[in-house]
Amino acid sequence: MAIQSILATHVKEAVNKIHNVEIEQVEFQPTRKDFEGDITLVTFPMLRQVKTNPVKLGQEIGEYLEKNVAEVSHFNVVQGFLNIVMNNSFYLDFFGSMKNHEDFGIVPPASNAQGIMVEYSSPNTNKPLHLGHIRNNLLGYSVSEILKAAGNKVYKTQIINDRGIHICKSMLAWQRFGNGETPQSTGIKGDKLVGKYYVKFDQEYKKEIAELKEKGISEEAAKAEAPILFEAKQMLLKWEAGDPEVVALWEKMNQWVYNGFAKTYDALGVDFDKNYYESSTYLLGKDVVAQGLEKSIFYKKEDGSVWIDLTDEGLDEKIVLRSDGTAVYMTQDIGTAIQRVKDFDINGMVYTVGNEQDYHFKVLFLILKKLGFDWADYLYHLSYGMVDLPGGKMKSREGTVVDADDLIEEMKETARAISEELGKLEAYSEEEKEELYRTIGLGALKYYILKVDPKKRILFDPKESVDFQGNTGPFIQYTYARIQSILRKANFDYSREIPADYQLHQKEKELIKQLQLYPETVQLAAENHSPALIANYTYELVKEFNSFYQNVTILGADELQEKILRVQLSQSVGNVIKSSFALLGIQVPERM
Repeated sequence: MAIQSILATHVKEAVNKIHNVEIEQVEFQPTRKDFEGDITLVTFPMLRQVKTNPVKLGQEIGEYLEKNVAEVSHFNVVQGFLNIVMNNSFYLDFFGSMKNHEDFGIVPPASNAQGIMVEYSSPNTNKPLHLGHIRNNLLGYSVSEILKAAGNKVYKTQIINDRGIHICKSMLAWQRFGNGETPQSTGIKGDKLVGKYYVKFDQEYKKEIAELKEKGISEEAAKAEAPILFEAKQMLLKWEAGDPEVVALWEKMNQWVYNGFAKTYDALGVDFDKNYYESSTYLLGKDVVAQGLEKSIFYKKEDGSVWIDLTDEGLDEKIVLRSDGTAVYMTQDIGTAIQRVKDFDINGMVYTVGNEQDYHFKVLFLILKKLGFDWADYLYHLSYGMVDLPGGKMKSREGTVVDADDLIEEMKETARAISEELGKLEAYSEEEKEELYRTIGLGALKYYILKVDPKKRILFDPKESVDFQGNTGPFIQYTYARIQSILRKANFDYSREIPADYQLHQKEKELIKQLQLYPETVQLAAENHSPALIANYTYELVKEFNSFYQNVTILGADELQEKILRVQLSQSVGNVIKSSFALLGIQVPERM
């Protein structure tokens, strides 16, 4: 159990017994390096309820803890800060209880736990996945794993945008210019082949606009009257009417894309429990709107369109059905949310979607609440910032997007170049080297993106991310590999118990203190839907281990008990690195 958890109850008891006051909050912080102590109690917030001076209160609480709490050794008070020193046995007991548990910090779900659904990726079928999708996928997958580790049942899903005019643009361009080529005949991944024709459509569309403008037609009229756009719209109408030829082409080209996506997801190391498709969900929600009309949650305008008025909640009026009776995205999202609760035993959903949709989700969650669904209180929009590159913004239809597959390959090549420069891989076979480059490259990419708070924008620099020093994936992977090397070299039985009178070195104690924080970090990361908390905890653990490694002798220690404890400590740190990196979707190499 973490120090805070042990001390908080006793601090409240102390204040109650000494001053007959019940306090609710107890604030701790790490002890500053220039004072003796393992943890510091801040007394100032208590002075709102306890009428005394901060130094006196600190002294009183300190004396109570020293007398009544077996784990407390001694204390000192600096102004209003009570620095508490825990005794040696507290750390030894904790370490003894966790060292043999590879799943330390991970809580299995209770048998009656209701599930949480996490939606991420949710791509369009007219183009391959790009850098923006990578952040989305990494966040969604990692948050799923963290929620699972915190004791929840989790279902991972995506909703694929497989219908609409953008899909028809790719289909039409392939019909016109494709000469029957396929992924098999060209060797091009299916999603890239379809994306190529989306770009081709845009090029032809711009040509037609330019030709119409030369004939004296205004730009606005030219955009609306371009023949290729008219044809794409006609194709969409045929698809909606179930035209067999158009539907067959749509199914064929979409399958090419799904096969391509599957390869990218596999390379990225993400997966899904269920896919939803807009072609199946776009009619969902219309019945719910009809029921909401009867209950006066929605209202109808003169043109027949249906709206909801959210101005009392500080939002605006929102359309949920067009005048011709067709659904809008909001209608579909209402219906899909309800369908998911029918499909799975879930009581909450996390939507991993960029921050440009913040308003949409505020409205969606509020509508579901007004419709009377209790689970609407447990919906969460995992809103994230965009990923920028030194080269500027990306545009799909102009073909200037950073392709996900290309970036994964570039990361592997960057890892190769840096590893070869460092010259540490002489003993590796070519196959082992390739696997290691992939592990380092992907680890660098994932860690660089996940260590940043989801809400912040990222400027992604591939070369900087593969640095073997500093707050990077490779630095942490290298430390893990160093620990495995120590374990391989330990030519003695290090599974033996440490005697109760063993006196911990300060560096050993600091490392155990950092290990103690892992379980609460997992819970905190789950509550905040933030992989950044896991990433940065792991970096702090690795920094503490490297300080330990540089300041104490491990395998060359004088006493056998010292060797045993230090190897056990190293092993436990390695287990936590492996566990925390698994929550980020990152692999760790046994050798580097």
